[in-house]
Amino acid sequence: MIVVNKLARTSNVLRMLLASIPSPESNTFQIGPLEVHFYGVFIATGAMLALFMARRRYAARGGDIDVADGAAFWALVCGFIGARLAYVSTHLDRFDGRLWAILFIWEGGLALFGGLGAGALGAYISLRRNNGDVAAFADSVAPAVPLAQAIGRFGNYFNQELYGTPTTLPWALEIDPEHRVEKYQEFATFHPTFLYESIYNLLLVGALLLIDKRKVLKRRGSLIFAYGIGYGFGRFLLELIRTDTTFRLFGLSRNAYVALLVMIGAAVLLVLYERRAPEGSLEENAESPSEPDEGEEKSAGTADPEEDHDDRDAQRSTDDPDRTAPAEHT
Repeated sequence: MIVVNKLARTSNVLRMLLASIPSPESNTFQIGPLEVHFYGVFIATGAMLALFMARRRYAARGGDIDVADGAAFWALVCGFIGARLAYVSTHLDRFDGRLWAILFIWEGGLALFGGLGAGALGAYISLRRNNGDVAAFADSVAPAVPLAQAIGRFGNYFNQELYGTPTTLPWALEIDPEHRVEKYQEFATFHPTFLYESIYNLLLVGALLLIDKRKVLKRRGSLIFAYGIGYGFGRFLLELIRTDTTFRLFGLSRNAYVALLVMIGAAVLLVLYERRAPEGSLEENAESPSEPDEGEEKSAGTADPEEDHDDRDAQRSTDDPDRTAPAEHT
């Protein structure tokens, strides 16, 4: 009976602790006179850890670290620009009368798909100009990108953005009234979609590393398509409960359609890319050549005496025009 009471009290305490995830008191902190935004800290931390992982993986594939650093630099620069411009293009009303705020990325507002597209283009151009291995770089960054996303998403928590529909689940996220979507002003707690996506991305990192380790894919460079499939699928599901998008078509947000296109496009490209794989094109993926069976060994190492005799006669006939070749057996 005592044990039961203790378990009941523990359960009540846990229920109180997990009643909801509180909102952060502030999205900034001070370092002397400098005001630092948590959003920027998490974005930068994710980018640095992703760069560290990608560099190590590229070097392990025989790539030049300097080339990788150059490609990563342009991927980050182009990625941030592309992500910001993509967000601004769909939220012009937010910058009405203050266009300079377009530069204030610490306020939030980065469109991930725009960043991925622009970043991939920047990295590709840099690799081509510096004779880098595009396929090896693609395999190297495939698990690094969702790692950066998993960490960067916590910046959305401090900005109280990208949350889902209202819920009373124990892990519901509290959102202050000034940050709530107008449609849900009367609700206080919501699905923490930033946390869902972060956890999903960490699982995706593990899955991609496992696929890579077990050599599931035949061609170098294929892993980036696996990332596209995995992330597109997870993002589509999350878009079903996100509330920050005003545009809806047949109940789906703009990002949901983009996620579907990414997932389907990556799947098609993966199939086509893998089909073009020449046999044994990957040293690390190629299987060791099989031992010839007894019949093959005999045919390769021991010629038929009769055929050998005929070949020698034919050769002598060619060398000596006066010698007639033996008649063929019928």
